Amino acid sequence: MKNICKNIEFIKNTINSIKRTSSIVELIAVTKTFSCQEILEALNCGIKHVGESKIQESLPKFEQLGTSLKGITKHFIGYLQSNKVKKAVENFDLIHSLDSINLAHNISRYAKRSGKLQNCLIEVKVSCEVTKTGIKHDNVKDFYKQCLLIPNILIKGLMIIAPYSDNSEDSRPYFKQAYNLFEYIKKSFNNPEFNILSMGMSGDYKIAVEEGATILRIGSAIFGERVYGNK
Repeated sequence: MKNICKNIEFIKNTINSIKRTSSIVELIAVTKTFSCQEILEALNCGIKHVGESKIQESLPKFEQLGTSLKGITKHFIGYLQSNKVKKAVENFDLIHSLDSINLAHNISRYAKRSGKLQNCLIEVKVSCEVTKTGIKHDNVKDFYKQCLLIPNILIKGLMIIAPYSDNSEDSRPYFKQAYNLFEYIKKSFNNPEFNILSMGMSGDYKIAVEEGATILRIGSAIFGERVYGNK
């Protein structure tokens, strides 16, 4: 039996005990592969943010959950293919994985058609792993400047994924580097709307909080281990 409410309460208490300032650290429940019943339980336990990484999996769940998602912020946290941009813009409040100017223009085009300002995060590539996407650290400032000229998108901050490790401490230098970059851009452009640093997952969220994350992406620590193929 899963203890979703107890897990959420434990994570929230942990966040409050270690966060570096009085500011709020938001908790995204990463719901990929989990059932609508499990998601609904998390919502009933106070979750206000849900995250999905695959358009084709998320939309049927959103439709089934219906009004239960009223007031819930929906985050797209996966790699965004060009042929899925339209659906992402129509169905998600914040896209975490902006990683190219072409994608920015594509998002802008569909956001204009939908009559919305699409919130986005720049995905920063913080390691040399070939499987990781994102904008290289040294190019992020210039990329952000280019995005400021593109209509119908609003860059709210940065997202990073630290390399996987069995030791959560291995994530610390990557989170520290991301926080310094986040603060540098925020101060350079004096933009109060640039206020989100999305980093930290189930295995390393405590380190992320200590290093200044404002949003955590937590799946298995809330719902238990994923069983792929069983949604």
